[in-house]
Amino acid sequence: MTMRPDGTRLRNLTPIVQALPYIMPRRFDAQNWATDYVDEDLLRTYIRQKRREGRHVTHMSVLVAAYYKAALEHPKVNCFVMNRKVYQRNHFCFSFVLLKTRADGTPDETALKIFLEPEDDVFTIARKIKEHIDRNLQATHNNRTDRFANFAFSLPLLPRLVFGLAYHLDLHGLLPRKIIDLSPFHTSLFITNLASINTSCIFHHCYEFGTTGVFICMGRPVPDPMAPAGIRKKLMPLGVVMDERIATGIEYSRFFAAFSRYLRKPEVLEERLDGKTTGLLAAQR
Repeated sequence: MTMRPDGTRLRNLTPIVQALPYIMPRRFDAQNWATDYVDEDLLRTYIRQKRREGRHVTHMSVLVAAYYKAALEHPKVNCFVMNRKVYQRNHFCFSFVLLKTRADGTPDETALKIFLEPEDDVFTIARKIKEHIDRNLQATHNNRTDRFANFAFSLPLLPRLVFGLAYHLDLHGLLPRKIIDLSPFHTSLFITNLASINTSCIFHHCYEFGTTGVFICMGRPVPDPMAPAGIRKKLMPLGVVMDERIATGIEYSRFFAAFSRYLRKPEVLEERLDGKTTGLLAAQR
């Protein structure tokens, strides 16, 4: 099948790239791990400066904006493998888990997915994240993903039937777009902020169910071991797990070089991320 609801099959690939999904048919076979570091002091300074200007940004919104801008320039990282075939995703979205509290006071988690557009910038991304979090923090609110999960687990044996059917439909490109849109596991990027709960960075697997190609974990900031004596400097570690089948080593290298460059200069994320906004339009914003 050349097309799926969420992507189009790529055919003009090198023999080795075409062979990789056969050599490593499972996503967990093809996972590569890497550690990167973000200048925490620079990022905090930028966030505080924007807040003094009345603009709301967060660590996650800056990180996602930098990732998306780099992905627009290097679209291979927005591919995915399904049934040993490589597809170019026809949209960009990211998923994350939100910690919330039930009506009875017990902790709970829900998964959120946000779709982005090329005209987005770091401010619109921050707003989308805040709107999704505010809506889902309500103790009585269940999003579409929660409602689907509640339905699937409502009867004995139903979960196995529902998820087994979804897996096999997805394998053959027959899973409806509505199901794909509500699934947090069908995503360009899965991201988690363990720094928000004061936890160290981990390497989180990319899920076998769905199409997650890259998983990034933001960890608790750590001292910079390369800082000059007497200088206190902090770095935020990123645990990155990626599906090596969707891009070659040089493509990943160029992508992460751009990603790191934008994190070092977050002000470039203030205009639309595809770079099409003119200076005049930016001044009028």
